[in-house]
Amino acid sequence: MINKKNIWFLTLFSLILVLSVYYITMPSELLLTNLDITNKKDIKVTTDTSDILTVLRVERDEEIMNEIDSLKLIISDSKKSADEKNEAFNKMKSLNITKTEETNLENKIKKEYKLDSFVKINNDQIKVVILKDKHDKSLANNIMRFIQSNYENKKYITVEFK
Repeated sequence: MINKKNIWFLTLFSLILVLSVYYITMPSELLLTNLDITNKKDIKVTTDTSDILTVLRVERDEEIMNEIDSLKLIISDSKKSADEKNEAFNKMKSLNITKTEETNLENKIKKEYKLDSFVKINNDQIKVVILKDKHDKSLANNIMRFIQSNYENKKYITVEFK
């Protein structure tokens, strides 16, 4: 059975294969002139600080999507019992609730402290990444208290500045 992962794998593999063949068959003079040109130029790479948060969000979204895909396979498997399917469905529901909580906390931090942030919740652990150059212990403490005020149960909250 062909699914999305197999199609992506085949597409990327064929692209790598084509590029490899092109690189091998490319005349060596062309390769040397291209290297000389790139060595003469000054290459500057700059990253925007919001890119860090974007990368963290994309990684988290990929984690969640991979988990949801595996849970969907369990739900659609005819050999799985009803209990296993219910458990998979409840995990999917929990992942969606967690994602919503993360987004809500990010929005609350933005509203309360005027700071861009990334929040990752894993059971009773909450990791917060704040976009700020200066590391401020009192601000970190206030953010931890602010987040804990949203929960009845004790959470283990970490705040990291980037």
